[in-house]
Amino acid sequence: MIPSAPPGLALLQDDLLTRGVLTRRLVAWFVDLAVLSVLCGALYAGVLALGLITLGFGWSLFATLPFAPAAYYFLSLISPMQATPGQAMLGLAVVDNATLAPPSVAQALVCVVVYVVTLPALWLLMLLGLITTRRRLLHDLLSGLVVIRARALDAPLTGLPPRWTMQG
Repeated sequence: MIPSAPPGLALLQDDLLTRGVLTRRLVAWFVDLAVLSVLCGALYAGVLALGLITLGFGWSLFATLPFAPAAYYFLSLISPMQATPGQAMLGLAVVDNATLAPPSVAQALVCVVVYVVTLPALWLLMLLGLITTRRRLLHDLLSGLVVIRARALDAPLTGLPPRWTMQG
């Protein structure tokens, strides 16, 4: 939010940043689920083959496979895309709520840990996005992040006095 902007302008900016984000996030979640299914299947096959080649010694790597989804989300958030592949495909980006800067490593870690812990209740927690400012879910609130439309960062606000436009 622009610090010196009047309240009406702040609401306009929030609407421009987050219009349609919840629906896009839901679709992106299913896209990421499909990508993760293929990725985890490939990792499973790789560990299975490694175990056969090493006469069973490589099978101990099966214990690391449950961490693959969390690593996928974490590495995606701290990547230059600032989003998972599904979110990026749907034009979303994850940014710091206060500054709209890329997420820090600590923020991404908190976001992923809270996301994984609250995953069983995710459908209930989606309702939180309907009532919070900027359509934030619990893991967004606790990590200080927000999911926005990526194009909204590049487009200046139009019809506003020059000192309140988003540029650079």
